[in-house]
Amino acid sequence: MDEVKFAPDLVRALLRDQHPDLADLDLRDVDGGWDNQMWRLGEELAVRLPRTERAPALLRTEQTWLPMLAERLPLPTPAPVRVGEPSSLFEHTWTVARWVEGEPADRARITCFDAAEVLAGFLSALHHLAPAEATASPSRGIPLAGLQGVDGWFEVMADDADADAARGVWEEALAAPAWQGAPLWLHGDLHPANVVVRDGMLAGVIDFGELCAGDPATDLSAAWILLPAGAATRFFDAYEQADEATITRARGWAVLRALNLIAIGQNGRLGLPGGKPTWEPAGYATLERVLAAS
Repeated sequence: MDEVKFAPDLVRALLRDQHPDLADLDLRDVDGGWDNQMWRLGEELAVRLPRTERAPALLRTEQTWLPMLAERLPLPTPAPVRVGEPSSLFEHTWTVARWVEGEPADRARITCFDAAEVLAGFLSALHHLAPAEATASPSRGIPLAGLQGVDGWFEVMADDADADAARGVWEEALAAPAWQGAPLWLHGDLHPANVVVRDGMLAGVIDFGELCAGDPATDLSAAWILLPAGAATRFFDAYEQADEATITRARGWAVLRALNLIAIGQNGRLGLPGGKPTWEPAGYATLERVLAAS
């Protein structure tokens, strides 16, 4: 990922050009972000500008679908309230969205066990039948056998004592019956940097750019990625809709997401572009929780 940094003056200019009623609100840079750079705008809004090649398409997905879905979701989300169109000032779409108060979970862990029911309620509300025109993803919500290059993902923990156990969880998931239901709406990217926490409790879900339709096991991996150790059973009891095959696939997804978190975290620890040092411990914590439940 290129470390593109836009100046606040550009944001001001874009607002004055397309949304002048918002242009004089207080503007503060927000640390973090992957595909988009973000600023807080006033007390209730945020501005997001795409900075990677794929980011404009992800923003368009949010702009198209999240306002409708947000109405039924029981947690705060960054629903777009204004859309910025490509112009001579900036060649891509951009978004003014609702600000979601809290700290990202890669910096402030979820410690409250009641978050199991909160997360289950959120996903139960989201996981409804998706329309035929819903976004399809090549890497989320699909049969596990369709994922490419998985063997290479395990290289990140080649010397780890838990490598064989992690691969065993993945192989069990790969062998589990595939999802036979209709495609459901998925967040698609539930990891610690994409949820926010207040006082140890899950307080909001952000970054819906990977919103897509498919197998809910992708999202259900969050039971081990986000929640405290030992809370997964409580989560699935509250969610109620996952059979044993779906839970097995969700554990496999959790292993893969953990490997991704570790790899990006290691890059951050080494000072490499696109790295996020807070993601490495989040990845290892995910693996620990998954293996303890297997």
